[in-house]
Amino acid sequence: MVPGFRVGHYTDLENVTGCTVVLAPQEGAVGGVQVRGPAPGTLGTETLNTGRAIERAHAIILSGGSAFGLDTASGVMRFLEEREIGFKIGNVRVPIVAGAILFDLSIGNPRVRPTAENGYAACLAASGSATQGCVGAGTGATIGKIRGMAYATKGGLGYQEMFLVNDITLGALVAVNAVGDVIDPADGSIVGGARTDDGSWLDTSTFVLGAGNSDVAIGNTTIGVVLTDAALTVEQANLVAMMAHDGIARATRPSHTLFDGDTLFVLASGVHACPDITMMGHAAAECVAGAIVRGVKLAHSLGGVKSFKQ
Repeated sequence: MVPGFRVGHYTDLENVTGCTVVLAPQEGAVGGVQVRGPAPGTLGTETLNTGRAIERAHAIILSGGSAFGLDTASGVMRFLEEREIGFKIGNVRVPIVAGAILFDLSIGNPRVRPTAENGYAACLAASGSATQGCVGAGTGATIGKIRGMAYATKGGLGYQEMFLVNDITLGALVAVNAVGDVIDPADGSIVGGARTDDGSWLDTSTFVLGAGNSDVAIGNTTIGVVLTDAALTVEQANLVAMMAHDGIARATRPSHTLFDGDTLFVLASGVHACPDITMMGHAAAECVAGAIVRGVKLAHSLGGVKSFKQ
């Protein structure tokens, strides 16, 4: 895990949903964001764009529950305020929290979604390690839904990191809930996705190019956070977020579809000097791709949806 950051989860295996929080160091971290999917559900993304008055964020929340899941941010805000974390304005501290949601209402109990209390619980559970698979925001994640949930595969939460020059660490934490198949970039093989009637991989790319009906492919989205202890400006953090989306494209086919709200955040704590933004962006893309593959491989069957192993 990137030093200085903590990750916590709230996981509801009974109702198949959950949320994940990434807590920055107490002073916050320089933030960036890029929304590539045309069907996003987000909070605070404009705050992290370039040309804004506030340049640091204190936490990022990733949640299931579709738009209802944005309620989790209130719990994260309360947790941070109680610990006097945030920008000091007069006699109060205002934490800067951004986040994104994914649609998991087609699995488990659609009437139960992550709440503010669940966001608070995720903060209490935060540690310097990253649990993966069917945890947090990855609990209700599924992939390969071009033919509907009956032919889908279980998605999950994945993490991968890389060690770079100047003692820089960069990692990506990604909740994988794509409409497309997840591909291993090393050999182009399908790791998980839509299935045929006999249980083999459909190959969503071929299906879409053959004008297969995709009307049932609603409610998806891959969301994540790129973390680093490098020093980045807001402009640079946003550039890294832009390049990081290449990782979604490498590991998901098709990606950034009309049914996805793909969103990636960047948090940079600024401990080590950053010599090259191209290096950082490429590393972010590589880690995002790796995290996506890991999120699927480490997920288990849940809510009637089979894992990639079955």
